Amino acid sequence: MVVYDFTRRAEPWVVIAPQDDPLLARQLIALKEQGGLVFHLSAEELATPKGVFAAFARTLEFPGYFGHNWDAMVDCLDDLHGSWHGGRGIAVVIGDADLLLDAGHLRLFVSVLCQAAARANSAVDADGEPWDRPAIALHFAFVSRTASTGDFASRLTSDDLDDLKVGVVGPYVTVSLDE
Repeated sequence: MVVYDFTRRAEPWVVIAPQDDPLLARQLIALKEQGGLVFHLSAEELATPKGVFAAFARTLEFPGYFGHNWDAMVDCLDDLHGSWHGGRGIAVVIGDADLLLDAGHLRLFVSVLCQAAARANSAVDADGEPWDRPAIALHFAFVSRTASTGDFASRLTSDDLDDLKVGVVGPYVTVSLDE
């Protein structure tokens, strides 16, 4: 059973995996072998929304007009298929994700990543009209040193909000949009 595949345009959009996970390592190698790009960020930089926006803008080379807010982040992540990335698949790996467990913005952050990935992985917009760009495989991995899957799953699940589909499969937490 394949829990996730970063080389395909298929859910889940976000995966939380243990440090030194062999499946994650294989997925990143396979993506690179297909010409994809892998970006690495440290959770230390992502402790605040301002830090999230700055780190993503710098590392993924967002355009100068990036608005440094959650909606603009969805738009810029969806635009990664632009000319500077050549329509290649992309994975963003966030190390030391344990540091984000108590961040008040963790659930919103993961929701934004799922929204962006769902759009980037789709060839059509919400109305079923074709995008003016190719769909790409865009995925995010949070790498945990010590936290359990249950810790992450409980932080991402909400009784009040039902936009995320959170699953636990062995040592992984998988997250997609619940549409």
